[in-house]
Amino acid sequence: MGKKNDNTLVKNASFLMIAALISKIIGLIYKSPLSSTMGKESFGCFQFAQNVYFILLMIASFSIPQAVSKIMAERLAFKRYRDAQRIFKGALLYAVIVGGAVAVICIVGAPILVPDGMANARLALQFLAPTIFVSGILGVFRGYFQAYRNMLPTSISQILEQIAVVALVMANFMVHHFADAQPDVLRSWSAAGATLGTGAGVLTALIFMLFVYQVNRKTIQRKIARDKVSVDESYKDVMKIIVMIVAPIILSAFLYNVNGYINSMIYTSVSELKGLKGSIVEGFYAECGFFLTIINIPLTLSSTAPTSMMPEVSGAYARGDLKTAKEKIDKATWLSMFISIPCSVGLFALAGPITALLFPSTDGTAGFLMMLGVITVIMNGMSNISNGVLQGIGKANIPMINAAIALVVDVVVVTVLMFVTDFGIYNVVLAMIAYALVMCILNDRALKRELHYKNPWKTAYMPAVFAAVPMGIVAFAVYQGIYLLTKSLPGGNLLALMPAIVLGAGVYFLLYLYFAKPKEEELAGLPGGRKLIQKTSYYVRKKNCYI
Repeated sequence: MGKKNDNTLVKNASFLMIAALISKIIGLIYKSPLSSTMGKESFGCFQFAQNVYFILLMIASFSIPQAVSKIMAERLAFKRYRDAQRIFKGALLYAVIVGGAVAVICIVGAPILVPDGMANARLALQFLAPTIFVSGILGVFRGYFQAYRNMLPTSISQILEQIAVVALVMANFMVHHFADAQPDVLRSWSAAGATLGTGAGVLTALIFMLFVYQVNRKTIQRKIARDKVSVDESYKDVMKIIVMIVAPIILSAFLYNVNGYINSMIYTSVSELKGLKGSIVEGFYAECGFFLTIINIPLTLSSTAPTSMMPEVSGAYARGDLKTAKEKIDKATWLSMFISIPCSVGLFALAGPITALLFPSTDGTAGFLMMLGVITVIMNGMSNISNGVLQGIGKANIPMINAAIALVVDVVVVTVLMFVTDFGIYNVVLAMIAYALVMCILNDRALKRELHYKNPWKTAYMPAVFAAVPMGIVAFAVYQGIYLLTKSLPGGNLLALMPAIVLGAGVYFLLYLYFAKPKEEELAGLPGGRKLIQKTSYYVRKKNCYI
């Protein structure tokens, strides 16, 4: 049973990872032509508006799936289906109230939330207000199915959320419609048009989740009808529980992610004080946007493991089964590092070629930003796991306090560097690294104190490192060798990148099998894992391990 549950955890996390990968790739693909259509300065405004929107989304809905899945999972663990359904309905009411309030703030507060140095992003932020409201309701449905350990609806909805065509069409329309207008007007409306794609995607995802809920409604109602153990919590008590659980989680998530917004505010404000032209600031912020768009793919993948882990850990901890809870944490850590470490090394080795391929308008800055910032993928993967665990065992205040401490360090670092150095946009990435490092250290200490848990360095981290470093060397060498022959050809960069990535991935997988010696049930837990076992059956099997 334990092995079956472990495989369920890995499969659930893997479904979310695959969906997150697909959705982020779609977002990456459409942002490449979007940046070309809008121009780099307009894209910088669009990216800034998205940054502010992301923070407001934190308050309105971002952590609702985790919170709802945690609260419901604790009741479902004891087959209290009726109480779980009350939590779901109370969460919907919470999402409507809070999402509506934040949407109003988005419209009215845009002049305050966006500095004068990036004023062209204000209209785009206001266009995102309805999306914030809808996202809260969508988050409740995602958390609902995650509590039932069904990650497929969430996974599909994440993919549907990436409707790129609307953003491209509207951005193109705005560019042509305001072609003869002043540059500031053109940039403002181009960025606003691009944000409509975000709203269309969220609305489509919500419609899909409503359909899935309707399909499963009869099954759920039968479980509720047979429920004889629920205590029939009053909706007043339900709302108190939701607020008490959701508030610290949202505050923690807000503190955990607000550093990006604060860094951008400090960067634009200090740059303006130093006399940089608005177009130059927008251009450099666009380069940072290119870097963040690419790096968000592995960052998102590393965050899906704790999302799927939350119900598992919460249920085990609620039953007093600490051994099982620790095993779930180990499994999530293994999965996160299996993805995060090779992604970091690969992006470092091929930073320049990848950014040049995806964003032809880059002047090379995005590539250097990526080489500097890829370490945050690994550190964020580590802290996301510990953050999810601490929230899952009812210690949400701990990561919240740790995030506040890390935020203070981040603000001090970026402020000092902006005034005493000429590193410019690189200071934003340096502050990101400082924040992630502090968060890792503090959360790790908290896990040791609360659960006597030790990070599985030998099983989760070291094999991935030993396999990823040669992978990076091979990928870099293959790219450089082939590019010498193809650089004069059309698409020469892509022709060199493709074999470099494929060979690098092959090297990583084979070396990982050699160093980690994963058990069959670990590989089988991954989507397509059994096919991988069959294809690698030429490896000698001893003690149920690949060697």
